[in-house]
Amino acid sequence: MTPETQLPTTTFSRWIDPFLQRLGNGLSWIWVALIFVIVLNVILRYVFSEGRIELEEIQWHLYSTGFMFGLSYAFQADAHIRVDVLHERFSPELKAWIDLYGIVLFVLPFTALMLIYGFPFVMDSYQTNEVSQSPGGLELRWLIKLVLVLGFSFLALAAFARLTRLWSFLFFHAR
Repeated sequence: MTPETQLPTTTFSRWIDPFLQRLGNGLSWIWVALIFVIVLNVILRYVFSEGRIELEEIQWHLYSTGFMFGLSYAFQADAHIRVDVLHERFSPELKAWIDLYGIVLFVLPFTALMLIYGFPFVMDSYQTNEVSQSPGGLELRWLIKLVLVLGFSFLALAAFARLTRLWSFLFFHAR
């Protein structure tokens, strides 16, 4: 949707959209932390010849967390990637229909599958007290696996909030 065709808000979207905006804005600092850890690791490795596996694992934990939570923020802000060459030529109604079907047929089923299979994945890791296989690696592997479940949960919330807004635009909003 373009700024001139903003979707109407719904009760659910007025609750979840600000939450996801705050989450995205707050977690944007994770990228600063990631850069700091990368620079520290490079300095330790190439200046002091001291490689640290913990720093490497923290890097991918930070990146994974930023990416997974960033998905819901990008979806909520309508900043995700699409084929704009075609999309910009469509009417607001056609854009809304495409978004609605995309959410119902692709986003919600995919997030449902990720959650259905993600919970046992996290629980197994927690119950077995899984740790990194690397010597000196991080413990509590279930925490990073939990990020997958939380990230897809937030994405499902963002998709459902957008779905309610699209539904309102298509069926209840005077155009």
